[in-house]
Amino acid sequence: MRKNNLPKASWRITKIVIGGAILVGLGAATLAYAQTKPMPVVEKVELDRYLGVWYEVARKPMYFQNKCARDVSATYTLNENGNVSVDNRCYSKDGILQQAIGEAFVKNPPFNSKLQVSFLPEAARWIPVARGDYWILKLDDDYQTVLVGEPRRKYMWVLSRTPEAKPEVINDYLEYAKTLGYDLSDLIRTAHSKVKPK
Repeated sequence: MRKNNLPKASWRITKIVIGGAILVGLGAATLAYAQTKPMPVVEKVELDRYLGVWYEVARKPMYFQNKCARDVSATYTLNENGNVSVDNRCYSKDGILQQAIGEAFVKNPPFNSKLQVSFLPEAARWIPVARGDYWILKLDDDYQTVLVGEPRRKYMWVLSRTPEAKPEVINDYLEYAKTLGYDLSDLIRTAHSKVKPK
């Protein structure tokens, strides 16, 4: 009796294993497709309107922001060579100012929606290496809120002209990020204090 049942039992296990493998494969393929789909960007960005101070209100984790506990901001200004100067600031848990100065290069003029940022020493920034993608994915008509990301969908930021952005606006941008294939399970909501340490 047991000998006759063994082939049937083995076949059932085999079917379960094969079925499970197919489901895992389909899931992996779907995820891979989502990550390789072209990343849409806004049609055009007017750089003169985009310049100025932006406050980070949400982000996905990024290694160079590990020390940022609160009050994260980015200031963009046009430099002499037509590129964008980047001044990133935040405060650590101990209240110490963290600052990173860089330069952004437009990759798709005159649309200005795809940039690359370098934080190399100023004399070496012209070398096209160690640059991070900075793609503008969603931007309102008044240039008050922006979703910034990159084609691998690993990093993402929601920036606002005010540190006290409306929750419904932030959520709208985050929902849009999800439709682009972003996993927001590790999302960080950026804290801002009214009075920054001197």
